[in-house]
Amino acid sequence: MGADLDYALSLADAADELTLARFRAVDLRVETKSDLTPVTDADRAVERLLRDRVGRERPGDAVLGEEEGDDGGSTRWIVDPIDGTRNFSRGIPVWATLLAYERDGVVVCGVASSPALGQRWWAERGGGAFRNGVRLRVSKISSLAEASVAATHARDLSVLEPLVWHARGFGDFWQHMLVAEGGLDAAVDAGLAVWDYGPLGVIVEEAGGRVTALDAGPPSPGAQVISSNGVLHAAVLEALAPRDQAIARTASS
Repeated sequence: MGADLDYALSLADAADELTLARFRAVDLRVETKSDLTPVTDADRAVERLLRDRVGRERPGDAVLGEEEGDDGGSTRWIVDPIDGTRNFSRGIPVWATLLAYERDGVVVCGVASSPALGQRWWAERGGGAFRNGVRLRVSKISSLAEASVAATHARDLSVLEPLVWHARGFGDFWQHMLVAEGGLDAAVDAGLAVWDYGPLGVIVEEAGGRVTALDAGPPSPGAQVISSNGVLHAAVLEALAPRDQAIARTASS
């Protein structure tokens, strides 16, 4: 394990301690941000904790976080203090702290830590992907008719469900981690911010899969994100393409 990943795991330890203490707390404070998404006192406290630690212990590194923005810099920590805040605020245990370490635009390691589920996933480039220390590999399913897929939006589920063996909506980080560990064969997400998808690519790719935007290019802020076992990727993109083209035609008319 490299020093960067080791440090990322130590940051995740600190985040988990704080988030678990606030999960289902009777005095949890929940507010609505200007973009109409919820934020809790735990979201803000975790990001502030991690920023303070990085500032003290890795002063050459910047931080890009959901709650406090981007420090700037080519070497940075990308932080989603709680991915799945809606779940967290309602006492549903499917949420995680997401951490990615990026150098010159390339994520070199990432962690998704979900303490309420008792699960943590991590990876570093060239070092493989793991869940709780167990090496991960994506599935080998090569046919949509035999595939199990997830999608955030009902419109994507409606397109995929007639074509696949099983389709459900898991949402957030979890569906992509299920792709990495072989439980799902593909997952289609909403338009995401960089902190939402920061560590997902390296974890899925080190497990042998593939992560792209809907146009098959790299994920980018505001674009949908698709992860898969790799062999099904083109088929999933092709299945979604007619829907995407129909949306574009409607928008231009």
